[in-house]
Amino acid sequence: MHRILGTSIRLLVILAATSLVVAGCAGPKPKPGEIFSCVAGSKLDKTILSEVVLEDFSCVFKKWKGSETLHFNVAIKNVSQTDQRYKVNIFLDNDKAVGGLIPRKTNKGLVKPGQIAKFTYPVKGMDKKAKKITLIIKTMGK
Repeated sequence: MHRILGTSIRLLVILAATSLVVAGCAGPKPKPGEIFSCVAGSKLDKTILSEVVLEDFSCVFKKWKGSETLHFNVAIKNVSQTDQRYKVNIFLDNDKAVGGLIPRKTNKGLVKPGQIAKFTYPVKGMDKKAKKITLIIKTMGK
């Protein structure tokens, strides 16, 4: 009986130590307003057409609809010879997704050659960092 109890306690201590190490590797949650890298390079799967260059893809936690929420900052540069409109899709490993068009509305025109356009996408209900992200940027018809 004592032998089983001693083995159980050792296993419990090893499990607790392993849990602390794994939790510590995730790192602390960034402070609200602090810009950080969304994921490590190997955890970002990008599909970006040649007509655009990704100038910025970063994350920040800030207030949105009453709670601290993950936001994706996206900045793209038009490297084509014509005005463009882009479709951005961001898929997370937890089945959440955000995205939209850049520019959102075309009444002020499209993104001109050499111009950089930016947009920030909030992710409803996301209060922690993503583990893996798929980013897709395509051109849209005029």
